Amino acid sequence: MFKAELIERAAHFRSAMEDPTRRLESCPALVLNADFTPLSYYPLSLWPWQTAIKAVFLERVDIVASYDRLVHSPSLDMQIPSVIALRQYVRPSEFPAFTRFNVFLRDRFACQYCGCEQQLTFDHVVPRRLGGRTTWENILTACAPCNMRKGGRTPKQAQMHPLVKPIRPTNWQLQQRGKSFPPNYLHETWRDWLYWDIELEA
Repeated sequence: MFKAELIERAAHFRSAMEDPTRRLESCPALVLNADFTPLSYYPLSLWPWQTAIKAVFLERVDIVASYDRLVHSPSLDMQIPSVIALRQYVRPSEFPAFTRFNVFLRDRFACQYCGCEQQLTFDHVVPRRLGGRTTWENILTACAPCNMRKGGRTPKQAQMHPLVKPIRPTNWQLQQRGKSFPPNYLHETWRDWLYWDIELEA
């Protein structure tokens, strides 16, 4: 989803008063690492309620907060977890996978030649016909018109200079990028664990 579309979907923290009207499938648990930071910001680290409850019974997570919703079994009534924390710390890898999604995220879902946020694709800064490789350092997000205009030329030849130099980002850098793209639904119990400056609905 492009940045402009994400901005249009104004995100707010929702209060627990909304819980009774929500389907169980719409009650995910925010997953924190053992240091109480989210495993991921974008996409936000969420588990379905069934996975969260299973992890609780397997003693792999601790419940930090819960929804005002119960699930029932013949022998147990249990509140659905809204925030859980892993008991074992998961050390993130230093560098993210080289994927289409991660390139777009590094480049903030915008063409690196004109800033456009529509019809996004990729451009080899040094064209493949000139020996350019498909690597973090030679791939930029580009809109289709800019990609067509540049063609098989270098930025100097095309007189189209990138807004930023492409780099291989760290996972930390991508997570910082992800903080710019909050999801549409944010439960109020997640507020203390996330770092978006978003208004809490009454």
